[in-house]
Amino acid sequence: MMGRQPMNIGILNIMHDKIDTKKRFDSVLKAAKQSLKITYFYPTMHYRGREVPEYLLKFAEPLALDKVSKMDAFIVTGAPLERLDFNEVTYWKELKELFAFLKKNEMPQLYICWGAMAAANYFYGIDKKMLVEKIFGVYQHKISGTCLLLEGLKSGFKAPHARYADLNKDQILSSDMLKINALSMNGELFLMEARTQPQTFLFAHLEYGKDALTKEYQREAAAYPEKAASLAKPQNYYLNENKMTGELFSWANTQKVFFENWLKRIYCQKRNLDIDKLSF
Repeated sequence: MMGRQPMNIGILNIMHDKIDTKKRFDSVLKAAKQSLKITYFYPTMHYRGREVPEYLLKFAEPLALDKVSKMDAFIVTGAPLERLDFNEVTYWKELKELFAFLKKNEMPQLYICWGAMAAANYFYGIDKKMLVEKIFGVYQHKISGTCLLLEGLKSGFKAPHARYADLNKDQILSSDMLKINALSMNGELFLMEARTQPQTFLFAHLEYGKDALTKEYQREAAAYPEKAASLAKPQNYYLNENKMTGELFSWANTQKVFFENWLKRIYCQKRNLDIDKLSF
């Protein structure tokens, strides 16, 4: 375990399954065996005019920038909002205020899935575009260039995706402020970083545990029973894909390596240490 003083990690939890999401991040971050204090937040504008669910109040705080300022790094999770324009999101104004605050304070930021799309649009004007069909399942990836966060992985590593949209890659490639670090073998985004800002954009759900893709499919099928037969099913995930049985946790090593590398970088930045001379 590195050091005695814990690092403070803030997480804006905007996923649909907030309890499971908390459990997943608790698991993957604490598995790095660093001393951490994790604080979960929820967007207040999302609950304007109605009560915040009691279960959420038990483990999350209303998003307040004075509390955010005490964090050493901040994560914005994904959200099932790909089909909405950003301006249609009930708490978009609150998110933009958070984004601006994190940039002003030069705080290390990790944006995941829809959170990555939203942040890239806000900071760099990158457009979101709908995919022909949902990318849903476990896929292999190729690494482009050197990337500290992927150190320890080789091209072909596996990771889970679950989204209906991607970003406009032509806009990213024409920007001198962004760098694509890895793509799926089919060309969907996996990881992107800002060149001059401490911003990381992760498009895969690396926090997902073994059963998370099954749970997501079941949630969609329950929410849209009339479309259940046509819903995308997780690919490259089950031992028996026809029966959807035998879940394979094939991205476990990718998950471990990525989050260890991310926390290691934050630790070194906080203490002005040479990351190349530090080991867990």
